[in-house]
Amino acid sequence: MGNHALTSVNIQPLHLMTTTTLTKRNLPYIALGGVWEQDDVDAAHHVIAAAVGPNGNFFPLPEEPEFQKALASHEGAKFAIAVNSCGTALDLCMIALGIGPGDEVIVPGLTFVCSAGTASARGAKVIFADVDPQTLCLDPKAVEAKITPRTKAIIPVHFAGHAANIEAFDVISRKHNIPIIYDAAHAVGTKFRGTPIGNAGLASCYSFQSNKNMTTLGEGGAITTDDSEFAEKVRGLKTFGYVYGAKLRVTQIGYNYRMTKPQAATGITQLAKIDRVVAARLKNYQLFMKKFGELEGVTLPSGINEDHGCHLFVVRIDMKRLKTTREEVVKRLKDSWQVGVAIHYPAVWSWEAFESVEYDNSHTPVTSEACEQVISLPLFPSTTVEEIDYLVVALRETLASFVS
Repeated sequence: MGNHALTSVNIQPLHLMTTTTLTKRNLPYIALGGVWEQDDVDAAHHVIAAAVGPNGNFFPLPEEPEFQKALASHEGAKFAIAVNSCGTALDLCMIALGIGPGDEVIVPGLTFVCSAGTASARGAKVIFADVDPQTLCLDPKAVEAKITPRTKAIIPVHFAGHAANIEAFDVISRKHNIPIIYDAAHAVGTKFRGTPIGNAGLASCYSFQSNKNMTTLGEGGAITTDDSEFAEKVRGLKTFGYVYGAKLRVTQIGYNYRMTKPQAATGITQLAKIDRVVAARLKNYQLFMKKFGELEGVTLPSGINEDHGCHLFVVRIDMKRLKTTREEVVKRLKDSWQVGVAIHYPAVWSWEAFESVEYDNSHTPVTSEACEQVISLPLFPSTTVEEIDYLVVALRETLASFVS
């Protein structure tokens, strides 16, 4: 929190940028969150061209093991299993753990719906624990207070690219003998105290959906783990229960959650540039924070440093200080400034689907408040210094316009 009152007097545009001289821009919240270049196009084209030629097909998948090996190495894990989404990665983990009716799974309420939805889809009761007020990641102390004999898994989320408190969750896991499955959808390239997060807990589940820092043709995901037995189990589950070897076996009832050959090919090229993408995002995040400065009633994200995956730039606005609603702030940014914003996220339990499933969201005041405050600003690897200047002015003056 800053030291200045939220008034129009204290909110001034940047030097040489005034509302009369400012050139209006269009800053949409773009769907492609990373960098897509010619090598990605070439990789996909090569696979498709080879597949449709004489004697060609889309199997086998030599690109998949290459991508999996590169991802495991980058994320600090022994094994990586490519799948078709983070949602299916989480689902496979729930299945592999035998999660079902009568079980409880602890998750944050400030996250994408599938973090909780995959547990609920298996018949488990979702237990929402509160988030840390600084990081917005699942609070280990709040989690421990929610553990019961029925707790079968905990799913912390590396929210916006900020690592959850892996050390504290390791302690909880050992103390209560409960597996930790990390939702790392936001966290390719994230580190915890300088160490990649891919081998944390029992497993980590990644997303390569279109707006993530890297994408495998719009969808895609992966599971990383250091546990060889767990890796083998989810590897079989993702492909009809097959176990490949000298003799083909089907050892369990499985599914088709496989990544396609063109996706794996582009995963290789996308992963090769992910460090550059995260570095560009970090530079823009830090520049915005420096230019925006401090303002009472506005909380900028914490922990923006070399460990942060920099997937989302989430600002919290204390709506009690403004005589308006968040919806009106968003509308003003879009209509008057042509600045696109997103909400990450409404409380999971607020979605209609959760009206018909069993859950517990008691004692989550930080989550409830944050879900009414958060807005995500359009800061991407391609965002220019001029666009950052414009965004700073747009946000400051939008807030000033709602102060009585």
